[in-house]
Amino acid sequence: MKRTELERRQRELRRAEKKVEVLERKAGEEKKNAGFYINHLASLFRHDMNEIFNTKDDLDILESLEGLKEDLPEKQWETVLRKAVNRTKVTEVDRAVNELREMMGA
Repeated sequence: MKRTELERRQRELRRAEKKVEVLERKAGEEKKNAGFYINHLASLFRHDMNEIFNTKDDLDILESLEGLKEDLPEKQWETVLRKAVNRTKVTEVDRAVNELREMMGA
């Protein structure tokens, strides 16, 4: 075979592999990203200007944290929790993050 024919076949193979990767990624979109969890957790929190009240006893928050553990790597958990709590603009940020971390078992 000519060299140009080999190169053409390699390009076609790479395109086919890329297409399979894109289709797999689109089919596996059930996993949610960090932004989804930040928004979702922030919407579940009940708070005033000082603290978040329902970090320990809300089942929706617990379910969301379980999903977070499944969908995101462990190194992103802390960031997601901090950003979700910061979005509420409460003053007791560290306490709320620690309570959420305890609920996750981390």
